[in-house]
Amino acid sequence: MLRTRLSDALKTAMKGKDAPTVSTLRLIMAALKDRDIAARGKGNKDGIPEEEILGLLQSMIKQRRDSIALYEKGGRMELAQQEAEEIAIIEEYLPQQMSDDDIAAAIDAVIEDAGAATLKDMGKVMAGLKEKHAGSMDFSMASAMVKERLT
Repeated sequence: MLRTRLSDALKTAMKGKDAPTVSTLRLIMAALKDRDIAARGKGNKDGIPEEEILGLLQSMIKQRRDSIALYEKGGRMELAQQEAEEIAIIEEYLPQQMSDDDIAAAIDAVIEDAGAATLKDMGKVMAGLKEKHAGSMDFSMASAMVKERLT
């Protein structure tokens, strides 16, 4: 289970005095704990499921990519490098990412399954993709590809 893997990795990084990994894993665990607390309020006592953890990790990567762009624009290369290192650490806990061709094939399959024909059906397509490919697909890129296919 991913939750256990993250916890064990944090312990190992702490023992190895790997400060960047410890810092990044603590951020992940804090975000995970926040989501678990929110889930308990909705009646889920076991915390968030694996798919939501993968989504959390992907959103953390997206946030860091956005930060890198801003840091580079502002000439803060040391901070951009730190964000890139955090991305590399987070990506270790995600499944293998799909290639562009695999994403395109998955999009085509979901569009066909959902019977999507117009841009109004984009929500159904994206929901289907997130259900089937959580953690293994870059959804910002997939969103652009879906939009292109449905227009």
